[in-house]
Amino acid sequence: MNLAATRIITDDVDTLVAFYERTTGLAATRLHPLFAELRTPAGTLAIASSTTAPLFGEGTVEAGANRSVMLDFLVDNVDATYAALRDTETIVAEPTDMPWGNRSLLVRDPDGNVVNFFTPIGADARRRFATQPEG
Repeated sequence: MNLAATRIITDDVDTLVAFYERTTGLAATRLHPLFAELRTPAGTLAIASSTTAPLFGEGTVEAGANRSVMLDFLVDNVDATYAALRDTETIVAEPTDMPWGNRSLLVRDPDGNVVNFFTPIGADARRRFATQPEG
């Protein structure tokens, strides 16, 4: 089994797509005006209009109501990401060293979802993500 995608339901697909394209540097593929995907080697972030919500069952999903899930994006240099985003995005927490070996930056997307941009800095974390040689 593979996790194929994480999907965000939103009232404003265009604004959310623009946010994720701007903050990740990825280009979204628009499969339909109500649906877009940003693909990475590890998985896909899907963005769908709230007008599609009834297709999943009445009351199943609700746009802008998440307060329990964070989206994590591995970046080469979290401090450089912070420098690029600090004047244009809603910063939740500036770059912070986490006890599990990552340096993390938290921002909010336009729907209020928390996005974690992180760089492994500890030896175990670097091994886990295989992004940097052992030093």
